[in-house]
Amino acid sequence: MSDSDYSAMLEVAIAEARKGLAEGGIPIGAAIFDESGKLLGAGRNRRVQNGDPSLHGETDAFRNAGRQRSYRKLIMVTTLAPCWYCSGLVRQFGFGTVIIGESRNFQGGVEWLRSLGVKIIDLDSPECSSMLGEYIRRNPEIWNEDIGRE
Repeated sequence: MSDSDYSAMLEVAIAEARKGLAEGGIPIGAAIFDESGKLLGAGRNRRVQNGDPSLHGETDAFRNAGRQRSYRKLIMVTTLAPCWYCSGLVRQFGFGTVIIGESRNFQGGVEWLRSLGVKIIDLDSPECSSMLGEYIRRNPEIWNEDIGRE
C-alpha cells in the first residue's frame, strides 16, 4: 500500500474524530481495514459522551468490525497513538499494522508495539495533532482525568 492509501484510511478515522468532537467528546477516531483496504469498522472515543471508560476509538472500531477469523493482516488506523489499553488490544488480537495520525500529543504504547514486531506507520498529520491539541487546550480537566493519566 502507498502513503496515499494510508492517508485515505486515516481520513475515515478523522471523520470519526470530528463526529466525536461534535458530540462534545474527545476527538479521537479509529478504523479497521483488511489488507485490500476494505473498511471493516470505524469508531470514535465516546468516553465522555457515554460515561464509559472503555469506549476508546480503537475499541469502538474493533467492536463495529465484528468478529474476524484472524487479525494478523488487518490494519488498525487511529488518529492518535494508541494508549496502553488499546495497545493491549492490538497485541491481544495480533494486528500486524497500526497507522497513527499523530503521536505528538500522546505516545502511548507505540514503542512497545514496535518491539513486538507490529508495523507502525506514523503519518504525523498536522490536522490530527491540531484537532486534539486544541481540544486539550480548551478542556485540560477532561484530558487530565480521562486520557492524560494513561
